[in-house]
Amino acid sequence: MSVDAHHHVWDLSVRDQDWITGPELQPLRRNFTLADLAPRARDAGVDRTILVQTITVPEETPEFLVLAAESELVAGVVGWTDLTRAEVADELARLRELPGGEYLKGIRHQVQGEPDPEWLLRPDVRRGLAAVAEAGLVYDLVVVPHQLPACAKAAAVLPELTFVLDHLGKPPVASGELEPWASDVRALAALPNTVCKLSGLVTEADLAGWTTDTLRPYADTVLEAFGPDRLMFGSDWPVCTLAATYGQVVCVTEELTVRFGDTAREAVFSGTATRVYGL
Repeated sequence: MSVDAHHHVWDLSVRDQDWITGPELQPLRRNFTLADLAPRARDAGVDRTILVQTITVPEETPEFLVLAAESELVAGVVGWTDLTRAEVADELARLRELPGGEYLKGIRHQVQGEPDPEWLLRPDVRRGLAAVAEAGLVYDLVVVPHQLPACAKAAAVLPELTFVLDHLGKPPVASGELEPWASDVRALAALPNTVCKLSGLVTEADLAGWTTDTLRPYADTVLEAFGPDRLMFGSDWPVCTLAATYGQVVCVTEELTVRFGDTAREAVFSGTATRVYGL
């Protein structure tokens, strides 16, 4: 049994995904549903998933909670709410009371799009993060490399909150550079309340072509920094389809973790996500 700790769905007839712009992302400009994902997950041996927010609107999270309640595949939801609102604790409680509310496991915000590199450290955001911790939820970090130092500062001042780094912090795989990303991700990993998703690598590489060896330096960095017990597999489907099929993403992740042994791979593919998200 395996867990996919990071995927999305969307229906463009319900709302636009305004981040899907330009010719490179054009293949994503269609509907992607759980019915599309289910056979791919089953063929890859994945039987539980975490459905992650895609857009910063309040309506999406309740919709995802209903999907989780109706699905045998989705075991948890990472949703969105406005962390800067004074009533964030009340909003989190309201979400927990909605149909499927028990599937809410975490909160995420597109920090990568915030112009302030220290957005996470703003007093109103810190108050919101503290409310996430108080609600017993985790916080997913979707950031770009220059925002990693702020992630470490936030994790240091909020030790009661588990921070989950999505997509390794989007390292510069296409250029082949490691620094300063590697040093910054190690600084984050030094804090015990941090976890990392082994996800999103294939689309940070050159979309024209990638190999396991292209991805290995980045995977090795987080495997050594966090250790398998704080690392979890995520497909990032359907975004991954820009560069690889679902099955290919599973296979390359298996290849990248094989040298760490069966116990480590069980943690990456099941144990860490099950523990961190309380599945």
